[in-house]
Amino acid sequence: QVQLVESGGGLVQPGGSLRLSCAGSGFIFSSRDMRWYRQAPGKERELVAQIGVGGTTNYADSVNGRFTVSRENAKRMVYLQMNSLKPEDTAVYYCNTYYNFKQWWGQGTQVTVSS
Repeated sequence: QVQLVESGGGLVQPGGSLRLSCAGSGFIFSSRDMRWYRQAPGKERELVAQIGVGGTTNYADSVNGRFTVSRENAKRMVYLQMNSLKPEDTAVYYCNTYYNFKQWWGQGTQVTVSS
């Protein structure tokens, strides 16, 4: 069974940093693109960042230059380093992959940016 488990969320002041982690299991981690999504209250879930099997990365315009996605295939981990955080980054952040003809999601981790 595919499992994705996020960690690392919390409360941070504007301008601060957080590093989210996602542990994957139940699938061939190194063969799958991995994505980070977020969902703020009252808003649709949106794609934040993705990293391909070869390490190619893509970012939403709203986070480009502030967030960095990375992966460690040997540890079956994907990370999201978030710098210069803004109140509008407040959301539940989800790890995601597509495997066996299905989208898989973690339980999410809350990120709150507030003074």
